[in-house]
Amino acid sequence: MVASVAELKSAIDAALQQISDGQAAVQAAGEKLGEAQQTLAGALEGSGHEAVGAAQSALSQAAQELDDCLAATLSAIEQAQLYAATL
Repeated sequence: MVASVAELKSAIDAALQQISDGQAAVQAAGEKLGEAQQTLAGALEGSGHEAVGAAQSALSQAAQELDDCLAATLSAIEQAQLYAATL
């Protein structure tokens, strides 16, 4: 089945909206992780236990991975928009 240009552009627009929705969810998750980091840091301030450092490190890694996810989705949007512009 061959889709028309209009159908293809519509599908791309729908995908871009889904990506945008996903970005919003990732940003919300990042904010929650930031809050968790602050809460944990406050609760465990002064503790030298290695588990505290490991927990903070894991949260930092998770936050970085969410940032990487956002960067990847921005790239996906740019590429989809470039393709749509050629149609």
